Amino acid sequence: MHDPYRGAVTGAARRSRPVGTVTRGTTNPNRLRRVDRWVVHTHRRLLRSAEDPVVVDLGYGAHPVTTVELHARLGAVRPDVRVVGLEIDQERVTAAAPHAAPPRLTFARGGFEVPVPGGGSPLLIRAFNVLRQYDEAQVWPAWSRLVGRLAPGGALVEGTCNELGRLGSWIDVRRGAEGHPEPRSLTLSWRLRDLEQPSVVAERLPKALIHRNVPGERVHALLTDLDTAWARAAGHAAYGARQRFLAAVTDLRSQGWPVLGSRHRWRLGELEIAWGAVAPADPAVSQSRR
Repeated sequence: MHDPYRGAVTGAARRSRPVGTVTRGTTNPNRLRRVDRWVVHTHRRLLRSAEDPVVVDLGYGAHPVTTVELHARLGAVRPDVRVVGLEIDQERVTAAAPHAAPPRLTFARGGFEVPVPGGGSPLLIRAFNVLRQYDEAQVWPAWSRLVGRLAPGGALVEGTCNELGRLGSWIDVRRGAEGHPEPRSLTLSWRLRDLEQPSVVAERLPKALIHRNVPGERVHALLTDLDTAWARAAGHAAYGARQRFLAAVTDLRSQGWPVLGSRHRWRLGELEIAWGAVAPADPAVSQSRR
């Protein structure tokens, strides 16, 4: 298996040098609003019940705006949440310092080892547009390292989106038996008024799936069936893209796809599917641990 942490070092140096490689760093305000909205909805109970709610934003980029936004959105649910933005590049950490509001919003140097200043284990880790630069075979080891840092019951949200955040996808990963990653679901997200064909999201699938959109793979079958359902729902277009999407998702579910969530989530342009239905048929990412 490939080394999942290119640029990593060993021994004593590893304790002082972050594990991983620097991302491109591109970001925009509100780029991650869709995944943040999903996190608030899905993990609201977890946030409210935690004794020490620590959330890590891994690899926030050249500007910390999305970390600041994450703190504001989670703070509406849990005012005492601690959000830590982590970056490998010390210059990015230094540039983010004026945006900090300690102890509730801080920035630090770190990578896949997920250091938390002040101690504690993260309840949630958001890792967006981080693993795109790695090989598919490196995904599972990266997930393993990240979920190993989670607090009990915590979750890793790992995915990617386009530059404006209008198209994206993410995987909900938990810590399963013997500490192994346990992916729970794949969520696809679109801005519906821009939607011409649902399979456009293929270009923004997480690294675990982006190379699997080929015949014979489950995620390819999902996108094919979704496009077909979208075409069949064309008659609903007169009532708007939202009504057409609702009809398409209802059609998809009637075909036996394990669609999660409710119509309220679908109306937002979200489609969440149980991981087992889309997991790679011969996975480099999961070693058949599903």
